[in-house]
Amino acid sequence: MSAGTVNYAQTRSFLIDTTKCTGCRGCQVACKQWNQLKAEKTTFFSGEGYQNPPQMSEYTFTRVKFKDYEKHGQNEFAFYKEMCMHCNEPACASVCPVGAFHKTPEGPVVYDSKKCIGCRFCMVACPFGVPKYEWSKAFPLVKKCTGCYSRVKAGLEPACATACPTAITYGSRDEMLKEASRRIAAKPERYYKTIYGKEEAGGTGVLYLTQQPLDELGFKKITKRPLPSYTWQALRLVPGIFLTVGGTLSAISWFQHRKDRIRKEEEGMQEKDK
Repeated sequence: MSAGTVNYAQTRSFLIDTTKCTGCRGCQVACKQWNQLKAEKTTFFSGEGYQNPPQMSEYTFTRVKFKDYEKHGQNEFAFYKEMCMHCNEPACASVCPVGAFHKTPEGPVVYDSKKCIGCRFCMVACPFGVPKYEWSKAFPLVKKCTGCYSRVKAGLEPACATACPTAITYGSRDEMLKEASRRIAAKPERYYKTIYGKEEAGGTGVLYLTQQPLDELGFKKITKRPLPSYTWQALRLVPGIFLTVGGTLSAISWFQHRKDRIRKEEEGMQEKDK
């Protein structure tokens, strides 16, 4: 990724207003439909909350989190959509040794499965725990929200933003930041005076407005410093021979099985067409 080629102020970004989210989970359904993701067996109560599925996975790129809290002696629910944050300077891209991830000029952080060697550094580096591995497959790939990049390139909004009736606004990052600030100024009694994602991890392509303090809703406290500066410091502590040998072995294994993986996928598609 070449940071100099991306104008972050003009990248397309999400503004998610949790005070307007009704928990309908229309965004989850739209994401499943557009990305043709399989259904998965889930448990309604995960111990963390009432969200279902209980966590993101290779089959779930986004989910609405349910957070219960007490207000004026009454039990209330707060909802917010969890997804890839599409960071301005994504840690996943900074640690990938083969450039399988990159930040697009349009905004989404995308993944090229043809380059991936299965090292899973991206999963370790992401502070939001977004990339997921296809543990169910013999020759797995990494899966995550794409920001509906194909739709965005065609001038459309992401599927989740199109489906949401109230909470998701989509536009340039600069416009979304201005809109978030406008809402806080217009109704200070309604909003917690912080825009999550404005500076976290150096800035992200997903911005949140909340009514409650962020820690009460379970938002992770993330450094404001761009994460690639940390990841490269960490990688410098790893012996070069380990990275070289590990990467070489992963690449050899990947290329040895690549034909088998492609063949199995083609056979699967042929079976579906019958």
